[in-house]
Amino acid sequence: MNDYLSIFLLILPVFAMLAVGMALRWKGWLDSSVEKGMTLLVVNVFYPCLIVSAMLKAEPFRASSGSLWGPVIGFGTVTFGFLVATLVGRAFGIKKGRGLRTFAFSTGIYNYGYLPIPLMESMFGPNELAVLFIHNVGIEVGIWTVGISFLAGGSLRDGFRKIANPMVMALVVGLALNMSGLAESLPGVATRTLSLLAGCAVPLGLLAIGTNLFDHIRSGERLWEARDSLLGTVLRLGLLPCVGLAIAWYFPLPIELKRVLVFQSAMPAGIMPILIAKHYGGQPIVAVRVVMATTAIGLLTMPLWIRFGLDLVGS
Repeated sequence: MNDYLSIFLLILPVFAMLAVGMALRWKGWLDSSVEKGMTLLVVNVFYPCLIVSAMLKAEPFRASSGSLWGPVIGFGTVTFGFLVATLVGRAFGIKKGRGLRTFAFSTGIYNYGYLPIPLMESMFGPNELAVLFIHNVGIEVGIWTVGISFLAGGSLRDGFRKIANPMVMALVVGLALNMSGLAESLPGVATRTLSLLAGCAVPLGLLAIGTNLFDHIRSGERLWEARDSLLGTVLRLGLLPCVGLAIAWYFPLPIELKRVLVFQSAMPAGIMPILIAKHYGGQPIVAVRVVMATTAIGLLTMPLWIRFGLDLVGS
């Protein structure tokens, strides 16, 4: 299953869903008010249900030193990405006040949710999703503390308040049920309901992202700028993946966490920095350029990195 074509065919439906979201916005069938409600449901209901459902389906998780490295590595990789992108962006003439902070913020954050979730579940099952979600806690901490302070000068205290979001709370609940053994005693109607709600998270989330991307295309903004787009692509899809793969190859981590690092390293830039840059006074168009370029080119590079990484860690 690790050959390029097989991995590419797993990735293709994810991008197809983005295209469907763009088409729905173009036709006017998914307007901004519907998208806003859909996004709220995904973030506050469907995605948390997906996390809890994955924890219920996973084998009993036992906290070990190896497993607990997941959040630490998640935090470290995005923070390292911020720093490297800042240095490289500055070296190529991107200045503070003219997009440097937004460039570094958007380049440093990989797509840690909607792209890797369906891929990892298809290839490795619910156990892998459980490890992915634990790893992603560190990313959330990195984004809302170091990232926000870096982007807009916000306080770490304000950032820590945002960490207590529905997704992190769902992880706490799911871990408690998994580790206590109570997962097996839940009524069937509860687990089936959770599973049905969880099934809405990825497709609806991808549709919402597609509509958002189409808005930027339709607005007439200059979506390709050689410096922002090429630098972001070289860093996000070229240099920074080497860091994650090196960690997965060198350190004695559980194989599930090594796979998470392989997939996360291969991902393009995440879509969330566009929204955060809007809210915190950054320059959203810079984030859009990085996201659009890395997403388009990532369709071709992701299978290469995933295949190479899985071979590297012996999976």
